[in-house]
Amino acid sequence: MSIQTLDLNKFEKDVDNVYEGVVIVSKRARQINDEIKMEQNQRLEPIIAKETEDDTIMNQDKMNISLEFEKREKPTQEAADEFMNEELNFRYRDE
Repeated sequence: MSIQTLDLNKFEKDVDNVYEGVVIVSKRARQINDEIKMEQNQRLEPIIAKETEDDTIMNQDKMNISLEFEKREKPTQEAADEFMNEELNFRYRDE
């Protein structure tokens, strides 16, 4: 994974300052991360239920699912892309 720079002018285009943009992106990244965790747990749940206490060797299916999730785009990158592409809807609490 390479490091990418963000155009801060684009980043603060729809908000008052760059810090608001960072907060919005971080909250969206947290939402995406929670969704990923929930999906991963749902997929691993049947495998974990089948495991016995004697299983000391890592289950291959469990490992494949974990590797699949490792290869996905990181939540922070996905949230930043959504924000930069204006695909992210947000509102302030007092509105």
